Amino acid sequence: MNHVMSLSLAEDASLVDELAAITGRQHVIPADDDHEPYVVDWRGRYRGRAAAVVKPASTAEVAEVVRLCARHGVAIVPQGGNTGMCGAATPGADGRSVVLRLDRLNRIRSVSALANSITVEAGCILQTIQEAAAGVDRLFPLSLGAEGSCQIGGNIATNAGGTAVLRYGNTRELVLGLEVVLPDGTVLDRLHALRKNSSGYDLKQLFIGAEGTLGIVTAASLKLFPRPRASALAMVALPEIEAALELMGRLRGTVGDRLASLEAMSRGQIEVIAEHVPDVSIPFALDAPWYLLIELTDTLAGTDLRAPLEEVLGAAFEEGLVVDAVIAESGAQAEALWKIRHSVSEGSKRAGYVVSHDSVVPLENQALFARNVERRILEEVPDARVVMHGHIGDGNIHVLAILDAACFPDAAMAAPVALRINSVVDDETAALGGVISAEHGIGLSNRARLGRVTNPAEIALMRRIKALLDPAGLMNPGKVLPPEA
Repeated sequence: MNHVMSLSLAEDASLVDELAAITGRQHVIPADDDHEPYVVDWRGRYRGRAAAVVKPASTAEVAEVVRLCARHGVAIVPQGGNTGMCGAATPGADGRSVVLRLDRLNRIRSVSALANSITVEAGCILQTIQEAAAGVDRLFPLSLGAEGSCQIGGNIATNAGGTAVLRYGNTRELVLGLEVVLPDGTVLDRLHALRKNSSGYDLKQLFIGAEGTLGIVTAASLKLFPRPRASALAMVALPEIEAALELMGRLRGTVGDRLASLEAMSRGQIEVIAEHVPDVSIPFALDAPWYLLIELTDTLAGTDLRAPLEEVLGAAFEEGLVVDAVIAESGAQAEALWKIRHSVSEGSKRAGYVVSHDSVVPLENQALFARNVERRILEEVPDARVVMHGHIGDGNIHVLAILDAACFPDAAMAAPVALRINSVVDDETAALGGVISAEHGIGLSNRARLGRVTNPAEIALMRRIKALLDPAGLMNPGKVLPPEA
């Protein structure tokens, strides 16, 4: 569904003038100005064009912009920090859409230590929210590599995951309420910072993970948690991926929900980081196939978490489940270990053309999935460099097939090979009871894949919801829903 109308040059100029009347001329960038930062995705895979880029400063201005675009029949592409992995914030190539940037909606509206909640606008940088929570001695647990530049609106739009899902859940589980501008410009105010609310349908869930296709999130009430006051961190080398799942079970049996993060990386993934991110220090020889970052935290100051961690790892070492281990002795050492994990995207991007995946499968099948996809990708594309990283314990393993950039300089050249690799990963994901996106979303990259492996009844219901809320098809068109036959 896409009813976007084509505009003449005169209409383009008129649209820019009307947008400027809403936000001020300095906050509208017309088509003949530099749009490069707004029309190319973070990985450089997608390049679009826009009739204008507009930067409203309030929910009221967003609503006015949406109503104006609806009158003109012009599509809107909401955009936050533009750090997404799937092209969801990139406009189409026809230049008939407006990119609506949310940078100026960046206020923290309220913080309540008593209620463990914070209400923020969509353009707030994730790290800013973390710091505001810390300012009242609380934790906002969403954490990912792009937290210094990604915006909470984009995190909500993609239902971002990150490294703390094991203990705190995805973004969906951190949202108490939302303020959303609907496709007709109506403002839906559901910002209640309430822990209990059974007053009809939970409408906010429609917009979390919808990638701006049903409306524009302008503000959110979020959960805060007690701030950890004790921690212990280790990185261990494993003889096989199954050992990571065994360790998880033992750690949970010993420390319970103090197990905050469990991040796995294949040896190949760490080698890519070591080769392409020069300021990362690897604290041991890379002679094991898998490595696991383990973090324990507790809210009670003075809690000794190192002792139970050493106890579990010592027993595992004696049984051959662990072949080497480094336990952080200071905050600086812990930060250095986390830097390895947070450098996977940067290192992989520099290593070549990356065909990446965001699969999630049941825990019982996580090890089998990793083994099967690596074997089958290398059978299909022997020259690919297959590396993996992911969140052991929530089923989400990111499989990356890195291709030689000299042979595959862009998406068009890589497309046939990427299609074969995707088919392998999707087949294994579906066969093992999983889905193709755990935390990155669908965007442009995964629309066809979603249609191939998702129950047709689910797709049909998604289309009905889209048609109900956005009958003109103007809200981030061409994203999420598979192309219609």
